[in-house]
Amino acid sequence: MILVDTCIWIEFLKAKEPVFSKLKRLLEDGSVLAFEPIFAELLQGARDNRERKIIMDYWENLPKADTEKILVRAGLESSKSGWLSKGVGLIDAAIIIHCRDTKSSLWTVDRKLLSVADNKNLFD
Repeated sequence: MILVDTCIWIEFLKAKEPVFSKLKRLLEDGSVLAFEPIFAELLQGARDNRERKIIMDYWENLPKADTEKILVRAGLESSKSGWLSKGVGLIDAAIIIHCRDTKSSLWTVDRKLLSVADNKNLFD
């Protein structure tokens, strides 16, 4: 499964190529995993009811990542690894922990996230 970072979802929702076609294909193949903190970020940035509905439709129809205790685990690992000093926030830390623990692939272009992510878990 592929965990799609917020920055990629934003490009998709704006119909920006090549992200739009690539993510559309992955969605059709059932390869995308919904991660609650990422969808929370998307909803936080939604400008109107139409955008909120689109985001919620994806949230409701995608398989969900297990996020139980993920923020606490991410905070602990971030503290031990010094990720905050590298500009990696709690949600990005949670993404890294989830992908590492579940062997999910991560699709992102976020440089700070990429700087601490395990390269073997990256989707290209």
